[in-house]
Amino acid sequence: MRCRLICLIMSSLLFAFNAHAVEVCGDLKQGEILLIKDGEKTSLLALRRDEKSPYRFGKIKFDVKQTKWDVQSIKGVSQSKVTPSKKDEAEIARERADVGKALTFKDNSRHDWQKGFILPVEGVISGHFGNQRIFNGVSKNPHTGTDIAAPEGTEVKASSSGKVLLAGGNYFYSGNMVILDHGDGLQTIYAHLKEAKVKAGDEVKQGDVIGTVGKTGRATGPHLHWGASLYNVRFRPHSLLDLNKKKCRSF
Repeated sequence: MRCRLICLIMSSLLFAFNAHAVEVCGDLKQGEILLIKDGEKTSLLALRRDEKSPYRFGKIKFDVKQTKWDVQSIKGVSQSKVTPSKKDEAEIARERADVGKALTFKDNSRHDWQKGFILPVEGVISGHFGNQRIFNGVSKNPHTGTDIAAPEGTEVKASSSGKVLLAGGNYFYSGNMVILDHGDGLQTIYAHLKEAKVKAGDEVKQGDVIGTVGKTGRATGPHLHWGASLYNVRFRPHSLLDLNKKKCRSF
């Protein structure tokens, strides 16, 4: 009888422990986005390109896989886009202010990201997230998105439903761009567009056309720069595509 009571207590404690275990879903690697499941609460966590290991999140800790990023040398870029003139500095400041405002926007009342994501355009990957570029021999900051080469004028679709935070601009670096908010601090970025087909404040559904592929801003040819940000932490946008199918582990 006493043994049975002890076994019941131990089973109850084990059940309680498992019930409060935190699940981390996704690749524990630099530049990835993770799903965090804590009881009935599900949230997102983005690992920076240069995230250190181990990583602490609340009551859990895990190792982060390090990535060896490629360095690309690109020539033929207009020198004015490599070494901006003083005249261009005001435009660069405008771009940074507008983009920074969009990427720090937070709306906890919407959760469009939970429905998943699709590729915004089909094409050849011409630039990977995290790679560092050297333009005309001048080293620049690591790439914050994925470049998808496609013919100019190709339709660009919303990778998930959301609200348009920014559209147009013809910015110095990004050219014409669209930034969509998907709730809970998650935004996706579509840059170098030939034109934007939406305006700030519009509500879009996954698959809606939001612009066309172009080569505006600092670009050597037509392509889409597809980016993703969580609370202004940039991560590899392709990691959104399997958001609801990621492998989970308990901590």
